[in-house]
Amino acid sequence: MTKLKLGIPKGSLENATVDLFRRAGFQITTSSRSYFPAIDDPEIECMLIRAQEMARYVEDGVLDAGLTGRDWVQENDAKVETVADLIYAKQSFGKVRWVLAVPDGSPFQSVKDLQGKIIATELVSATKRYLATHGVTAKVEFSWGATEVKPPELADAIVEVTETGSLKDIRMLLEGAINALGKVGLMLNVEKINLAKVIAVLPALKKPTISTLSDDDWLAVNTILDETTVRTIIPRLKEAGAQGIVEYPLNKIVM
Repeated sequence: MTKLKLGIPKGSLENATVDLFRRAGFQITTSSRSYFPAIDDPEIECMLIRAQEMARYVEDGVLDAGLTGRDWVQENDAKVETVADLIYAKQSFGKVRWVLAVPDGSPFQSVKDLQGKIIATELVSATKRYLATHGVTAKVEFSWGATEVKPPELADAIVEVTETGSLKDIRMLLEGAINALGKVGLMLNVEKINLAKVIAVLPALKKPTISTLSDDDWLAVNTILDETTVRTIIPRLKEAGAQGIVEYPLNKIVM
């Protein structure tokens, strides 16, 4: 049987990629001693490859497909096809950005100021192309790591990846996490004739969410409760006619 050869990014994206596959229903098991992770699908063969090299190996046919960033596809000028945009990063399910940065107090305040200077980065080719669009010629050096500590002694500026969101988004998520403290979700089923009795028991955050089930005589009820009240409320819900009661943790409540 011919297997699909799939490249899994080794390094900073490795754990996030394995977690992404887990959410999709695939179990990938990696080992520090092997570059060939196990996967619970007999039609797939995985190989750990650094994201920086992934597009080149796909282009050459060593791999049938691989997960990498669009930045590394462009850096290698690889002729590959994008199958899907999977928006995730090392620490979040969001995009990352490459930024041109200088230390605080640097005399360089714009890209034009870097004419003839030294820039350290892993993204050499893309940086050169970016500088060319601004008419700037600089010495772009490949950085093997710890790029952020090289200015000002070893470089005048750096181009480095950053994984951030807007302050507005961060504040919203933090507030959501705070709102969820001490709260749990409760999901249950109830016959329509018992709905009023069940609702009377629930001290919902606002109003419970009620939706229909495949059986027209039954409804699904979702609500949010204080964690300390659940143990006393569940017996009362059972007495009121609720069935299939499920308690689940909450990460965020965004108002």
